[in-house]
Amino acid sequence: MHQNIADPQPISGVTLSQTIARDAARALPAQAEDYARFEIVPARYPARTFGTILALILIGGIAYSILTNPRWGWPIFAQWFLSAPVLLGLARTLLLTALGTVFGFILGTALALARVSRSPLLARLSWSYIWLFRSIPLIVLLLLLNNLGYLYETVSVGVPFTGINFFSYSTTELISPFVAAVLGLTLNQAAFSSEIIRGGILSVDQGQLEAAAALGLPRRRQIFGIVLPQAMRTILPAGFNEIINLAKGTSVVYILALPELFYTIQVIYRRNLEVVPLLMVATVWYLIILTGLSVVQKRIEHHFARGALRDAGRSNSPHSQASAAPKALVPAGGARTIPFSPGGTVAIEKISKNFGELLVLDNISLHIPAGSVTVIIGQSGSGKSTLLRTINHLDRVDRGFISVDGALIGYRREGDTLHELKEADILRLRADVGMVFQGFNLFPHLTVLQNLIEAPVAVLGQSRAVAEKEARDLLDRVGLSDKVDAYPRHLSGGQQQRVAIARAMALKPKVLLFDEPTSALDPELVTEVLDVIKELARSGVTLIIVTHEMGFAREVADTVVFMEKGRIVEAGPPGRMFGAPEHPRTAEFLSKVL
Repeated sequence: MHQNIADPQPISGVTLSQTIARDAARALPAQAEDYARFEIVPARYPARTFGTILALILIGGIAYSILTNPRWGWPIFAQWFLSAPVLLGLARTLLLTALGTVFGFILGTALALARVSRSPLLARLSWSYIWLFRSIPLIVLLLLLNNLGYLYETVSVGVPFTGINFFSYSTTELISPFVAAVLGLTLNQAAFSSEIIRGGILSVDQGQLEAAAALGLPRRRQIFGIVLPQAMRTILPAGFNEIINLAKGTSVVYILALPELFYTIQVIYRRNLEVVPLLMVATVWYLIILTGLSVVQKRIEHHFARGALRDAGRSNSPHSQASAAPKALVPAGGARTIPFSPGGTVAIEKISKNFGELLVLDNISLHIPAGSVTVIIGQSGSGKSTLLRTINHLDRVDRGFISVDGALIGYRREGDTLHELKEADILRLRADVGMVFQGFNLFPHLTVLQNLIEAPVAVLGQSRAVAEKEARDLLDRVGLSDKVDAYPRHLSGGQQQRVAIARAMALKPKVLLFDEPTSALDPELVTEVLDVIKELARSGVTLIIVTHEMGFAREVADTVVFMEKGRIVEAGPPGRMFGAPEHPRTAEFLSKVL
């Protein structure tokens, strides 16, 4: 006989479900316990305790053995540790380390920048230098430099192949053993440090360079203000290893009879035959030097880690921020404190773009009126984002032209001839065409306020005080006035995107480009970003938006453009495009996404 579990049978007059409920009730306390009065006992790990005790015993045993063994010669150690010859040799070691580090890393930075530059000649020259000086042993390099006077009696500066000399020096007098040591350490250090620096540069996300370029920051500012500060987090550990190796490697200059620390120690123990105590003098001084370098490394790493790690005491974690209700997006009273530039007219004339053999944009023409909102839709890979990037010349077109208010983007006209602009000129023009990226691309080592004032100060030449005032007003408009000193990692995705919008608006552009501004956000954060864009749509700035948010496109757009396979299939007002599209492919696409 089978019992139906869905219809429990009585057991001594009590059903099975009643029995379970009764037993569960007995298992529960009559009322909630007050756990606040309980004492918490941490978990104990006997193995860890045993290991720690064992390590301390071993360290103590070794220390006792060293300190009590008379053969270590501690009285001799004390006699020579602070002696004048040793301190003089120490000073020379520190000087060689400092000069080799400074000159080596300056030259190494130049070599690294040359290797990642767009110039094939510079890249090859840099690679050749690195190949050569990494191959030559340091001791051989020092000997060659010290004997350079044998190869070249004089060092002259003049006009090659003419016999005209401005001045001439004796090589032997010019390159002393100390100069040879500095040159050798510098040339050797530069070859190795350049690859460390190049690795750090390559570790910085490409989006950071694109964001800096989109803001119109000069190339020098892009490198030294945006890329290298972020690259330092990768450069520093390996870089300080090289500095530590250099500090110890200065001992190799003994080959030049240069009395640095180790050479001085050698001279002394060859006279008094107290080898071990004198070697301990050198060892302890090297330990002190390297401990100091380690402390400096920690402090510098902490400086360049700004924005990379959340402070333990902060309460503004991304999760707490994401769940908090966004503040009003417009200041009280709706007053507009930032004077926006009037929108610009964008003319796209028969442009095409290839990536290798792939045709991404195919003969596209589009006219976008000043102050209008144009939304570009289409499936992934249709060329929407590439079209957007050609408008501010992040991607150069192969054919055709784009202009903003009649000014060609990327070219200068002289009569019937167009001259392609240099990058520095293009960067200056980008101030009129702002861009908000899909992945935010905020500068993580800068605070929210610093992100906003970077371009106005560097590109527009604003004073810091004016830039900060306008940045604070912009943050107030997007509801983030309380995040002025926060780093991007302290913000939710929606907040980061609102900061990115404010950063682009800080340049007062005529045209503002949005590349799928909500695609990297959780659904619940999309609304706060779209609300900011809706307000911008009423500000008079020309907006061009690539998005998959069809409801948003229907609400804010003046014109909707549908693209497929690098072509504009159809364009028109949102009412017609979403209500009665003329092209069957448009109708098919919208039927799948609406």
